[in-house]
Amino acid sequence: MSEVRMQLDAQQIIERSKRYTLFDWQAQSKTSPMAVASAQGVHFTTVDGRRFLDFNSQLMGVNIGHGDKRVLDAIARQAETLPYISPFMAYETRALLGEKLATLWPGDLEKTFFTLGGAECNENAIRIAKAYTGRQKVLARYRSYHGATYATINLTGDPRRWANENPPMPGVVHVLDPYHGTQRGSDDAETALALLRETIELEGPETIAAFIIEPVVGTNGILIPPDGYLQGVRDLCTEFGIVMIADEVMAGFGRTGEWFSVNHFEVVPDLMSTAKGLTSSYLPLGALAISPEIAAHFDEHVFWGGLTYNSHPMSCAAALAAIDVLEEDDLVGNSKRLGEMMSRHHQELAAKHPSVGLTRNIGLFGILELVKSRDTMEPLSPFNMLNDTMAEVNRALLERGLFTMVRFNAIMTNPPLCITEEQLAEGFEIIDEVLSIADAATEG
Repeated sequence: MSEVRMQLDAQQIIERSKRYTLFDWQAQSKTSPMAVASAQGVHFTTVDGRRFLDFNSQLMGVNIGHGDKRVLDAIARQAETLPYISPFMAYETRALLGEKLATLWPGDLEKTFFTLGGAECNENAIRIAKAYTGRQKVLARYRSYHGATYATINLTGDPRRWANENPPMPGVVHVLDPYHGTQRGSDDAETALALLRETIELEGPETIAAFIIEPVVGTNGILIPPDGYLQGVRDLCTEFGIVMIADEVMAGFGRTGEWFSVNHFEVVPDLMSTAKGLTSSYLPLGALAISPEIAAHFDEHVFWGGLTYNSHPMSCAAALAAIDVLEEDDLVGNSKRLGEMMSRHHQELAAKHPSVGLTRNIGLFGILELVKSRDTMEPLSPFNMLNDTMAEVNRALLERGLFTMVRFNAIMTNPPLCITEEQLAEGFEIIDEVLSIADAATEG
């Protein structure tokens, strides 16, 4: 007879988790996790009964909201018939998901390679680009995040790569994003593309396999490219035979008010990596969309890649169901509609609070950048640092029941796509209250 599992209280869960497990991206002595009991819709609830409005969709991935029974039931049905089979096998859910994705991918992208998640998707995109071109260098931008495997953390441009690039992966060349921070602002497309062309020519285009780019940058600032920039990147990649890889892991599956952020710019990449919103993060899965030309290369050439859990049946079932929910509930359309409302909330906060220096959003992908002074536009917290003021802002948000990502000088606004107008307003009311803390730290 099996033992009945003991019910732990919040403190016991936290203590045992900290003792027996290692937490991501932090010194373990400083970690302070919540003990979460359940989640539903746009909220999650802790073991001790506190309820939070999830204004960041956890890690920008729970696009359909938490606990949707349609997805849970699909996972359960798959578990009853075929919970796992080798990725060398074909089965119905894999076939149906591949077929469905082919109808959603931009342009003529059709074939899909399944992975465990976003990092592995990008890792395999690089591997495919190198195999296809016979070249070794990869361009990536400084204001980027592409994952935490050895290759993808080196491709990542933000400071998270620093501890992991000793020694660095050979062949990674970082280039500047058009955006240069609150004080310098953003280049126009012509300037940014001229600098990119110069880098390509100086590096030697015949040595560059790929340029990996977040069309709309995620954790590094919700950076929306200037008009013409992404189209110009596509043209440069075509001109020099460089594989254009669009990293849509955060921006994809409705987050920006389109199925994929490249759709806003009518650009079709050669490879496109997705994850997170693909299953609404209910189960791990990544999907790499591949152009017909690159896919054809592997008709006669071996693709040297794969992992045990690629195309996992239960994950594929979750993805099919999550896509159905996006369609049935018109959540991509809701993201577009409420994105306009989010923009108005941003503008109202900027008009009221001197600490709000810049705001950006595209669909329900948004950010507030806080500054010390609108005259100098000096960020309220320095690059790669969460100072005492921003830490206090984060604490105050949590005390009022709002969970989101507070990073450097920024407050992210990335709720699930199922959020209502009233719930969106509730979140911004809390931010409105808390910005008094930031205002007190401004100059003048």
